[in-house]
Amino acid sequence: MSVLLEAKDLCKTFSNASVQQHVLRNLNVTIREGDYTVIMGNSGSGKSTLLYALSGIERPTFGTISYHGEEISGYSNDRLAVFRRKNCGFVFQQNYLNDTMSILDNIVVCGLLVSKKKKEIVEQTKVLVEQMGLSQDILKKYPTQLSGGEQQRVAMIRAIINKPAVLFADEPTGALNSQSAQQVLDVLTRLNQQGQSIVMVTHDIKTARRGNRILYLKDGVIVDELVLGTYKHNDAKRHEKLRTFLTEMGW
Repeated sequence: MSVLLEAKDLCKTFSNASVQQHVLRNLNVTIREGDYTVIMGNSGSGKSTLLYALSGIERPTFGTISYHGEEISGYSNDRLAVFRRKNCGFVFQQNYLNDTMSILDNIVVCGLLVSKKKKEIVEQTKVLVEQMGLSQDILKKYPTQLSGGEQQRVAMIRAIINKPAVLFADEPTGALNSQSAQQVLDVLTRLNQQGQSIVMVTHDIKTARRGNRILYLKDGVIVDELVLGTYKHNDAKRHEKLRTFLTEMGW
């Protein structure tokens, strides 16, 4: 698989008055096409900062980030915004749906940022709604009329409507009950099996085991990684392998 994203000597420092917090420290990482990469580590280890840096949301203090070999860390803000719009999808713990817009409009407005072909966007939305296991009637509803799991699946449709090269997910199941979380994880697994590259941050072992590769951060550095291979349902050995790895990491 070809290299999709690459960070070299990545550093990120936040300054508050006279205090400097070094969140990422000379970090190097490569993300390949088709990877389902999970970033783990204790609170404050730099997980979300790394995800935001790789996606162009957060600028590194030092170091470079490249997409398909082209450095993007030096892009202007406007050019970075266009890059994210065309190449990145985002799913967060909060879904950030607009409560004053219908579900269809929440999705279509994001599609129109890249394409002006509204009819095609609407048709693609209907296809994705079916793939997510949702009813077409949901498109007429508003976010407040949906369950948490339904809202998060809608947020995922919105994130992939422009067919991003990589889907970034920051604690996507953190605010969901176990049943809704399972539905969202099943969708992410299916997307990855269809070729979608995913980079995800999580604290949850059940969520993490869906990935084929686990990166463990400690004090802003990747201290080790675990390759799990293709996900299989009810794979007890996979779960135990991940649990052992996390225990060794001091998780």
